[in-house]
Amino acid sequence: MKLGMFTAALPMWSLDKIAEYASGQGYQCLEVACWPAVEGRPFQSAHLPIATWSGADRDETLALLERTGLEISSLAYYENNLIVDLDRRHEIRAHLKGVIDAAQSLDVPYVGTFLGRDVTKSVIENMAEAERIFPELVDYAGEHGVKLMIENCVMEGWHPDGYPGNIAYSPELWEWMTTKLGLYINWDPSHLTWIGIDPLETIRPFAQYIVHAQAKDVELFDNIRNQYGFYGLVQKGDRPWDMGWWRYRVPGRGAVDWARIVDRLDEVGFTGTLSVEHEDPVWGGTPDKIVEGLTIAYKTLSPLVNDTTRLLTATV
Repeated sequence: MKLGMFTAALPMWSLDKIAEYASGQGYQCLEVACWPAVEGRPFQSAHLPIATWSGADRDETLALLERTGLEISSLAYYENNLIVDLDRRHEIRAHLKGVIDAAQSLDVPYVGTFLGRDVTKSVIENMAEAERIFPELVDYAGEHGVKLMIENCVMEGWHPDGYPGNIAYSPELWEWMTTKLGLYINWDPSHLTWIGIDPLETIRPFAQYIVHAQAKDVELFDNIRNQYGFYGLVQKGDRPWDMGWWRYRVPGRGAVDWARIVDRLDEVGFTGTLSVEHEDPVWGGTPDKIVEGLTIAYKTLSPLVNDTTRLLTATV
C-alpha cells in the first residue's frame, strides 16, 4: 500500500508546486484532479491540461514525476455522468474520454469519476440509464488500458432535498455496478460512516473491486441530528452541501478508525494507493491551512501504512 494525496485540495497551486510539497512531506503518490479549467465551478481543480493534451504535456509531467520521485495513482474527474441536461452530459462524457486518453499516455492505471444521477428520476430509473450509457465508457477505458472507477460519495448537494446525487453510495449498488457495468471502486470510508454503514464491513466483500481508496474523515454531531434528521438542513440557502449535523475532517480528527481500516485493507491484499482527500473546513480557506491539514493527515496515516509488522501482530 502507498500513501498519496488528492491534488484537488489545492486548486490555486500548480501541479509542480503540489508535487514539491508532497514529495517533501513524504507522500508517494498523487491523485491528480483533471477538471476543465473553468472559472467559478466549486470543488474543481485543473492540474493537467486535458483539453489541449499533447506529447509535450506528457513529457513535462513524466519529468516532474521523475524529479520528485512521485507516482500518479489515478486521474480524477468526478462529475455527474447521468445529469439531466443532455448537452452538459455530452460535455462531461467528452472530457472524461480525454482524461482516459491522458491516463493512457502517462501509464496511469485508473481514472475516477461518478455515476451521478438524474435527480428527476428514481434510483432504479437511473440504474437503467447507467446500463445504457456506461458500457461504452467502460469499453473505451479498457481499450486504452485503463480501469474506470467510481467513488462512493453520496453527492447529496446535487439533490435539492439532500438525497443521494450519485447512485453508488451503498454495497447493494456496488454489487450492481461492478458485476453489471464492469466498474471498479475508489473507496472512501467517510461517506459510508455518515450514512450509517460500517466501512470496515464493506472491504472484504468488495476487495477485488477496491483498486484505490481515499482517506477522508468525518465528524458527526448526533445531538444536532436530533433537530434536523438524517437528511439534514432544509433551509440551506446558498450552501447546498451543508447538512448541518456532520462535516468532513482530515484523517485523525473524525470518527473513522484508521488503524482498523488500514489493517483490513492489508488483510485483503490491497496494494493500491490510500489517497488523502482534504475537505476539512477547520484546515481550509488558505493554502497554509490546507497544507497544515495535509500534514496532519500524513502524520496520522504514515505510521499505519508504513508499519510492516501491523498485520503480523493482528493475526497472532
